[in-house]
Amino acid sequence: MTQPFTPPGPQPALLLAIDIGNTNTVLGIYRGLDLLDHLRIESRRNSTADEYSALVHLLLHQRGFAFSDLEQAVIGSVVPPLTSVFEEVCRRGIGKPPVLVGPGVKTGMPILVDNPKEVGADRIVNAIAAYECYKKGCIVVDFGTATTFDVVNGKGQYLGGVIVPGIGISADALFARAAKLPRVEIVRPPQVIGKSTLQAIQSGLVFGYVALVEGLVQRLQVALAEPCAVVATGGLAPLIAGETQCIDSVSEFLTLDGLRMVYERNRDDAAERAKTGRDHPPERLVLRRGEPDHG
Repeated sequence: MTQPFTPPGPQPALLLAIDIGNTNTVLGIYRGLDLLDHLRIESRRNSTADEYSALVHLLLHQRGFAFSDLEQAVIGSVVPPLTSVFEEVCRRGIGKPPVLVGPGVKTGMPILVDNPKEVGADRIVNAIAAYECYKKGCIVVDFGTATTFDVVNGKGQYLGGVIVPGIGISADALFARAAKLPRVEIVRPPQVIGKSTLQAIQSGLVFGYVALVEGLVQRLQVALAEPCAVVATGGLAPLIAGETQCIDSVSEFLTLDGLRMVYERNRDDAAERAKTGRDHPPERLVLRRGEPDHG
């Protein structure tokens, strides 16, 4: 097994960033600012910490890493049943409680919504990563199980956003409710005007979704009323971004990068908690409406 290249001299400790989504869980291994590798596994709500510990151990070994190489972990989760499971995986493998994105964690970004507790961890870390990249207003489009549009102004304040059904679950609903329509692969058809039922469905899914994205982005830009960058992430981001001029860039690992940034802003607190053994309550997002979070 080829080991990850390590340049000579002292190296920053390795960080495991874990993005728990409704469909998949993505794990990123960072050394400092560099994403060395990533793993993608299915989010199975009924799996135990024993099962995930064994799976993550195996996958790390296949990539030339071990739990003993990792100094700390950070978790962002939108699947509550799996949050505690992966917390236990980190405690067992790394020997320390992870930083958990939620109430109490320093984000550096005011959350200007009616109830900040309702905002998913993935949306917050996406907003943080996009704003740190552009340092101006941003609209982040995350193509996941649901597609989310999140808006940050030029002051680095999270303003809220839009949630719509993802392409995959939209297609599933169509196939489930229309008995004569065949299930198709979500790919770009040869042309907008479908010459077959299959092509017509693909055109509706792909170009219809492109039109949805363009329309919502235009409305959000008008509402924001300031220059902004439009950043896309998620599995189908390259497909949609390739069909529209409204998306400025695609960042495959935007969520992982945002998790790394949140960890860095809470590094000292995490170290103190690991030293004292105090890991309850876990660190989470500060939720004072309209105020910067100071932990």
